[in-house]
Amino acid sequence: MQVVDSQVHIWAENTPERPWAPNMEGRAHLPEPLSAEKLLGWMDEAGVDAAILVPPSLEGDRNDLSLAAAQTYPDRFAVMGRIAIDKPDQAKLAAWKSQQGMLGIRLTFHRPDTRPQLTDGTADWFWPLAEKYDIPVMVHAPERLPQIAAIAERHPGLRLIVDHMGFARETRDDKSVAGADRVNALAKYPNVFVKVSALPCFSSDPYPFKNLNEAVRRVVGAFGPRRSFWGTDISRMLEHCSYREGVTHFTEELNFLSAEDLNWIMGRALCECLGWTNAKK
Repeated sequence: MQVVDSQVHIWAENTPERPWAPNMEGRAHLPEPLSAEKLLGWMDEAGVDAAILVPPSLEGDRNDLSLAAAQTYPDRFAVMGRIAIDKPDQAKLAAWKSQQGMLGIRLTFHRPDTRPQLTDGTADWFWPLAEKYDIPVMVHAPERLPQIAAIAERHPGLRLIVDHMGFARETRDDKSVAGADRVNALAKYPNVFVKVSALPCFSSDPYPFKNLNEAVRRVVGAFGPRRSFWGTDISRMLEHCSYREGVTHFTEELNFLSAEDLNWIMGRALCECLGWTNAKK
C-alpha cells in the first residue's frame, strides 16, 4: 500500500536574510526549523513513502524551500504552493504548473487577516483562473464551508480539497460529529475532495483517538475513499502521537475501513487527484 501524506510543512530559520512574515514570531509548530532531510528521516521511520509539502504561512508566500526539496527528491516530495491572493496575477497562474515539483495551490482563510478575503471580493479573480488552468486547490476555511460549496458549484471543473475535514481548532472531541456533518454538505459536489488529516490534533483522548471514529466514518462514507486523503500535518501532530501512530491510526485502528478503502485513502486517491505520477510506492 502506497502511503502519501497529504500535508506536511518544512521551514527555515527566521533570519534577516530570510525573515518570517509579519506577526508570525512564535507561530512555528516546533521550536527549531524542519528541513527536508530531517522530515525524510521521520517518513522512513514511519513508513511514509511520499508527502505533499505545504509552505507554512510563517514564511509568507515563499515556495522556494519546498520547491527545492521537491526538485532534489522528486519521488518523495511535491508542492501545493502559496500565492498572494490579494495580488491578482493571471500570468503567474498560467505558468504555475510549469514549476518543477509544483502540483497546485493551498489557500488559507482561517485567521482574522485572511478570513474576510474569501467573501469580500479579494479572492474572486482566482477561482475561474484556477479552473481554467486546471490547478487543484487545497483550502482551509473552516468557518466558511458554505462559501466553499458555492465556489464548487460555480466552478465544476475546479478541484477543491478541503483541509482537515473542515475542522477548526475548536472542533474537538464531542464536537467532531457535528463538524463532520458540516463538511459532508459539500460531498454532493463531485469536484470537492477532503483531507482526513491532522485528526489527532482534534482529540483530547490518547491514541488511537476513538472519540473521532464516528466523525471519520461519516466523512469517508459521504465522500468515499477515492475523495478522502489521509495526512498528518506532522509538525503539529507530534504533540499528540508519533508519526508512525499517525499512520497506524488509519491502517490498524479504524475497522470500518476495508483494505481497498485504505489503498485509496492512504495515497492512491491523492496522487490521482493531483496528477502526481512519480510518487514513491
